[in-house]
Amino acid sequence: MAAHRTRGLLSVLTAIAAVVVAVPAQAQTVGGGCDPLDPAVCLQPWPNDYFTVADSGTDTGRRLDLNILAMPRNIANNPIRPDDWNRNDGFSPGQEIVTKVPGLETPTAFQNTDAVPITDMSQFRRADQPIVVINTATRRRHLIWSELDANPSNPSDVNLIIRPGVNFQEGGHYIVALRKLRNASGAIIEAQLPFRTYRDSIPSADPAVEARRPHMESLFTSLDQAGIDRDDLYLAWDFTVASERSLSERALSIRNDAFAQLGDTDLRNLRVEGTSPAFTVSSVTDYTAAEDDKVARKVEGTFPVPCYLNAAGCPPGSRFAYAPGSSVPLRTPGNMQLANFICLIPRVAVDGPQVLQSRASLYGHGLLGSASEITAGNVKSMANEHNFVFCATDWSGMSTQDVPNIASILGDLSNFPSLADRTQQGFVNFMYLGRLLIHPQGFSSNAAFQFTKGATTTGVIDTRRLFYDGNSQGGIMGGSLTALAPDFNRAVLGVPGMNYSTLLRRSVDFDMYAQFLYANYPNQLERPLILSLIQNLWDRGEANGYAHHMTRRPYPNTTPHTVLMQAAFGDHQVANVAAEVEARTIKASVRMPALDPGRHSDVHPYFKLPTFHTYPFAGSALVMWDSGSPTPPTTNTPPRAGADPHSHPRSTPAARLQKSEFLKLGGRIVNTCGTGPCYANGYTGNGQ
Repeated sequence: MAAHRTRGLLSVLTAIAAVVVAVPAQAQTVGGGCDPLDPAVCLQPWPNDYFTVADSGTDTGRRLDLNILAMPRNIANNPIRPDDWNRNDGFSPGQEIVTKVPGLETPTAFQNTDAVPITDMSQFRRADQPIVVINTATRRRHLIWSELDANPSNPSDVNLIIRPGVNFQEGGHYIVALRKLRNASGAIIEAQLPFRTYRDSIPSADPAVEARRPHMESLFTSLDQAGIDRDDLYLAWDFTVASERSLSERALSIRNDAFAQLGDTDLRNLRVEGTSPAFTVSSVTDYTAAEDDKVARKVEGTFPVPCYLNAAGCPPGSRFAYAPGSSVPLRTPGNMQLANFICLIPRVAVDGPQVLQSRASLYGHGLLGSASEITAGNVKSMANEHNFVFCATDWSGMSTQDVPNIASILGDLSNFPSLADRTQQGFVNFMYLGRLLIHPQGFSSNAAFQFTKGATTTGVIDTRRLFYDGNSQGGIMGGSLTALAPDFNRAVLGVPGMNYSTLLRRSVDFDMYAQFLYANYPNQLERPLILSLIQNLWDRGEANGYAHHMTRRPYPNTTPHTVLMQAAFGDHQVANVAAEVEARTIKASVRMPALDPGRHSDVHPYFKLPTFHTYPFAGSALVMWDSGSPTPPTTNTPPRAGADPHSHPRSTPAARLQKSEFLKLGGRIVNTCGTGPCYANGYTGNGQ
């Protein structure tokens, strides 16, 4: 992130946060809706079907039913309003599982417990593994790792966190079982009374306790069938994962409606049908070779997109409106958003004796940035070296113009739905921009995208197919765009990952935002829960909620997609482990050799990931690019040592060549790295 942008964001956040946090703190009200199984935090253990109700109208048969009195509160004593959460028919497929275990609060206690760590995920299947997550449909264990929250300074504020190594199945039902946990002295930790009441069949005079007993007995039966003895249990509970429809129906609904307005209702055939979106070119800047040796022309303008948010023009802070009883966004007739675009025409396409038509690609910018990132040196190099016309628009919901709304969210997470909703509007904006790139009556029909050689005027865009290339946030949100996109079937996700609840505390980028979030939500014990809670809505606006359909099992009326993930080993901003979880979920294969021996912290690097080492490779792939940065921490904290390699893959010619060979009709992964790992930024391996 550029220094001037950081200073600008910081000033905005500081000004708004000063208003937000000025309200005096009040004593928190203890309300209903808490689960006695974890008395430390009201909504723990989390996720938890205790916080759902039966609902025959959902695909899972359940629906979240969070009580506002049970929700975390900011320092103004305002609880997070659960309205949007309670539309979900289950929890996130990448849900961070959180509970407090008194006694399991130090690295020594964690080591004594011998729970499955991030450094050896193969231990998830060990017969005596103390922390397991069971799929009740198959009675099989789910791939997980566990960790203690490394951020609090006081052990009393330390939670146990369990994360999926591959996303949970949509609509699936799971049981979390903890057994034979040990404290720092090595003694087994005694289960707390609320759970022992069920485990040991202790009668209770409380009707609510007794009403839950049959459900708990069903869990014990399922665990017994999976080889887990109830007598060994410290704690067990269950949760249901949101269905495909609950996760995706909003984005698919507005996508389908927007393209129907163009006259295109078949979005799976990779054919441009119907009319082009409208657009206006506002400026055309031609450069001499002396002014820019890579870009011949920059074209800027705007294009109207149907707006599905509840304010005119879809401004930051607006959100979906719903008809009573509906979970599909309700559009105000005639409401439109005027989105921006910037396009670059490479010099290689127009400086020769003939106009060379350039491949058309969208570009996705980084964290809270803007379309202007398209003018970065690596993007211009990619365009000119490999003859691409790149076009970008702001990521609505997560762009520079959204920073004031982000600040309001950090002060009161009741505002978080506005981020998730506006990012879905942003997906439609990107898809309309893509259609403009390849529609015959789109950009190609405008003089700004045409060049004359002799007596012949030629459009510079090859309209046969659209592609996508994005980095950082553009790699994260680009995954969800890829799952939805009708006009491209090949995407490069640069330095990607998914599941912001995993990413945030492992990223140096979160440092600035955390100070404002934490000032407003000072209870350290609640923070993992808060991050896991907002993931349930963030799924609608990032790859985590769409990953099961990104490369396989495409959504209805959607083409299949193939993805190249390029990750930077030791990335300070987007955690490598989050890219690995994404790769497992989308069934990508990892290029081997991925790293030099000893570089990866897991004793079985890339566990449960298929591999490839012959070329050309036709499937989706994860390719690691190593520039010698230190191995990242194994805790939920950011890498800070050494140089940040976040920008190195995109700045490396061999990585750009790899992208180019993939982003073409019939593209494949080719070997641009020789017989060893892929190195970046001049690194030659083995610490050199």
